[in-house]
Amino acid sequence: MNPSSKSNTWNPKTYLEFAAHRTRPVEDLIPRLKLEVPGAIYDLGCGPGNVTMKLRTRWPDRTVIGIDASHEMLSDAKAAYGTQTVTWIQGDIEQWSADQPAALVFANASLHWVGEHDILFPHLLRNVAPGGLMAIQVPVTAQAPYQDCIRQVISAPKWRERLAGVHPHDDVYLADRYYELLSPQAANIDMWETHYHHILSGVEPAIAWMSGAGLVPFLTHLDGADRQAFLADYAAAMKQPYAPRSDGKTIFTMRRLFIIAKRA
Repeated sequence: MNPSSKSNTWNPKTYLEFAAHRTRPVEDLIPRLKLEVPGAIYDLGCGPGNVTMKLRTRWPDRTVIGIDASHEMLSDAKAAYGTQTVTWIQGDIEQWSADQPAALVFANASLHWVGEHDILFPHLLRNVAPGGLMAIQVPVTAQAPYQDCIRQVISAPKWRERLAGVHPHDDVYLADRYYELLSPQAANIDMWETHYHHILSGVEPAIAWMSGAGLVPFLTHLDGADRQAFLADYAAAMKQPYAPRSDGKTIFTMRRLFIIAKRA
């Protein structure tokens, strides 16, 4: 979900098409979290709420708040999970502050959509209570073929002017830079990276995956035939790096960075 751009239209059903794969990092991250202080849990960029509910299930006695800029995503979250056990708030991550210091500030695959991480990351950790946690996961995409294909398509004369001013999200920093940003406020920091090799089925599943996330800023600015033409050009660029295997499956690799910072 793009938590900071209200101009982007997110489709919850498209995003959730690969829900089991998209939540793998969450299933690896949540078991590592031990909350030792009182306070609420904030899920920043909560999207359709499926990850927020995993936090709700893990800590049933905590106040859990899901925040997202997308009206469409929040509408689906409320329809799917109700409003009794989770508070859903529409808002931008870069403007967010907790009403009271949080036990956990959690962000799964959302902060890469927000700029100025030099300011953002220390700000988010300041919203955590002493002894509380900031836990994030962000995709590391700089050298990913799917991101190279985006740059290739939007730089073509056919789209350069049509999509002027629309860009892929900036790539995140490397781990050492985040350590520098967070360590002045942190009692300890745990960081690691994982490459997820998702085995996908269906017709052009890599295109379907990207249509629910990385392509959203571009598809939002296109309608009808232009949208279909853009997707066709992107599919052509993706054909070689994401060719189906002999059994018809496609391997879609995502590199992801995890950070758990405990507030001093």
